[in-house]
Amino acid sequence: MSKSAIVIGAGIVGLATARALATRGYQVTVIERSSKAVGASIRNFGMVWPIGQPEGKLYERALHAKSIWKEVLAGAKCWSYEGGSLHMAYHNDENEVLQQFAEISTYRQVQYLNAATTLEKSPAVNGKQLLGSLYSADEMIVDPREAIAAIPSYLTAALGVTFIWDTAISKVEHPQVFSGSKSWSADEIYVCSGQDFETLYPEHFSAAPLTKCKLQMLRLEAQPDNWKIGPALCGGLSLIHYHGFKAAPSLPGLKARYESDYAEYLKWGIHVMASQNGLGEITVGDSHEYALTFDPFDRDFINTMILDYLATFAQFKSPKVFQTWHGIYPKMTNGQNEIVLKPESGVTIINGLGGNGMTLSFGLCDEVVGGTYAPLN
Repeated sequence: MSKSAIVIGAGIVGLATARALATRGYQVTVIERSSKAVGASIRNFGMVWPIGQPEGKLYERALHAKSIWKEVLAGAKCWSYEGGSLHMAYHNDENEVLQQFAEISTYRQVQYLNAATTLEKSPAVNGKQLLGSLYSADEMIVDPREAIAAIPSYLTAALGVTFIWDTAISKVEHPQVFSGSKSWSADEIYVCSGQDFETLYPEHFSAAPLTKCKLQMLRLEAQPDNWKIGPALCGGLSLIHYHGFKAAPSLPGLKARYESDYAEYLKWGIHVMASQNGLGEITVGDSHEYALTFDPFDRDFINTMILDYLATFAQFKSPKVFQTWHGIYPKMTNGQNEIVLKPESGVTIINGLGGNGMTLSFGLCDEVVGGTYAPLN
């Protein structure tokens, strides 16, 4: 008889864990406290973003995750776009970082483009004082609202996964999980609770190097005449946000200039990117504030700063903002990329992926369930 497993949480980590278990023959039940996933898993760009990962295990994990995404999206009949990404340079130090990264990243699908070729790649790039760009072919865009909503039905139809909604698990005592007077049991239990990490095994989380991150984002209306921006677009501030670019020797010098020129942006953790979904809408963000408890209200000046910086490298047919929101995700404070704990026999916690949930979850959870996972130092 096949083993059984319970997964707590139906965000991207929970869905990735459920898939990894079900493909290995487990009878899987996912229990989610809400009627549908409404947290950070749907409040993001929808970027599957290998360019942000450093060479080695994390980059390979991102590519593996992307291959699983493609399989799952095809099965769930969801939109995706493998348009890659463009990082633009408007100053010599930005240009130097991009050129260095392209020269040393022979293991990636990247190339440095001059200004004219950059403008051929995307009609949305601001050509004024443009020096060049880095194009990467690895990146893929999904619509997180569509995908996270559709994947449960796919997992049920294709792999027999059972979903129980509107049920908050308040206690775990292997082999059982409890919601009030109700209980369920399984051979293995996986806790994938995202930002709600205080409820289950609070003593383990309070001892872990873990905090939370609030980010603000915006969405521009569908562009007229089916106008497409092509690759996801990024400004220079993203170069110091993603660890992948640390491979460029001149990056510390660029960071030092940004700390002077963009001190207020860095105070609020702002770097700016734009991606377009299948409806033609453009998602823009974001900021990063770190704490365990946040002001529930968004800061209008942060949205203004994001849009002001966006205008330095991108321009759209319609700049009209029609949605704003914030998301909150768990974030490691010690530089690690995730937390995988076994608080008791038969129970595994997977959390702390930060802003890499869409990029790494399918790969990470496949490793954890498959027994090949090893933490990176």
